Amino acid sequence: MSHSTSLPIARRVQRRNPMKARVSDLTAILFAVGGFTCWVLGDSCVKWAGQSGLPPYEIVAFMGFFMAVTLAAVAAARRNLRNLRPHSVLRQVLRSLLDLTNNICVVIALRHLSLTMFYILVFTSPLVIAILSSIFLHEHISRKKALALVVGFCGVVIAVAPWSHAQRVDLIGVASCFVCVAAFSVNMVWSRVLTRTESPESLAFCSGVVTAAAGLGLTSLHAQPLTPALWLVLVMMGVFCAGGTLGFYIAVKYTSASNVSQYHYTQLLTGTLVSYLVWHDKPGLPILIGGSLILGSGVLIALSVRNAPHAQVSCR
Repeated sequence: MSHSTSLPIARRVQRRNPMKARVSDLTAILFAVGGFTCWVLGDSCVKWAGQSGLPPYEIVAFMGFFMAVTLAAVAAARRNLRNLRPHSVLRQVLRSLLDLTNNICVVIALRHLSLTMFYILVFTSPLVIAILSSIFLHEHISRKKALALVVGFCGVVIAVAPWSHAQRVDLIGVASCFVCVAAFSVNMVWSRVLTRTESPESLAFCSGVVTAAAGLGLTSLHAQPLTPALWLVLVMMGVFCAGGTLGFYIAVKYTSASNVSQYHYTQLLTGTLVSYLVWHDKPGLPILIGGSLILGSGVLIALSVRNAPHAQVSCR
């Protein structure tokens, strides 16, 4: 059957059963929120491990190793180890290097910033992802979505409050966050293309293997012994990162990269809660105002995406 013949039929099916047409978007939302929540817990473990004095590359090595082990164990239990095999090794390695860069900068940033400030700064990524998706994937940005992105960026500026002497922001942490945003945004847009030929399990597993290999390659013999508590934190860090990465890649398989990125905003709520409960960090007034703008823009975009037709993505 030709494409021109099947397209009207598909549209008639969607009109008859609109709930069925939205199943993929709903699935993407659930996986995105679950993945981003796992990432918050994983980042909390990263921050905890960073306070122990372990170097960033060693923390990243443990992260990648336990990520890969977790994903391999899940695939073995499901008797689906074939899904871990990459279709294009070169593309997978190059994309995984973006993950490696992002993870190292996350470790550095979390040593200098609170979880709340960290997530506020990385929330410039939806704006970058929307621009990259528009240029390379030809994904449409509506006026309402563009306005919401600008409002969210203004919220970041207000929360950071660079003009205020009372607001202490570590420049190393800020610079690390901006590198995170660049690496993560390019990775997210590229992953949207790669999910056509690569399984989400393969993308996540290769990220873990490359991260572990690179981290272990930089790691020398470490004199400081690892306590049982620190071992537990490192293991849980890998498990949470595996869950978050897998959820993220499944989400971008079902919907556009710019749509998935909007649910990043849920990390601001969970990150602030964890930061308060574990490290007793209380957000100040600029952070509350800026965070409210960021959350408001995220809700506005989510509502506009819900009523928008599913985007068709093309690549060159």
